[in-house]
Amino acid sequence: MLRNLRVSGILVILGLVVEALSLCWNNAVSFMSFVVVGGLLFVSGILLFLYSLVSLNTSARRLDATVETRH
Repeated sequence: MLRNLRVSGILVILGLVVEALSLCWNNAVSFMSFVVVGGLLFVSGILLFLYSLVSLNTSARRLDATVETRH
């Protein structure tokens, strides 16, 4: 769980760095790197973060159900 959050943060930061660097250029390749590379890194970081939150909630429910059945 903690590893997923760390990786998602790194992906978001890399996406923002790529997008910031592409703003310094003034040609078509910079726009493509902005949209494709930066956008994919940014969106994949956000999706991994959301997935880690959902999986954490699901595993917490399973743990609660296991503890309740033992008592």
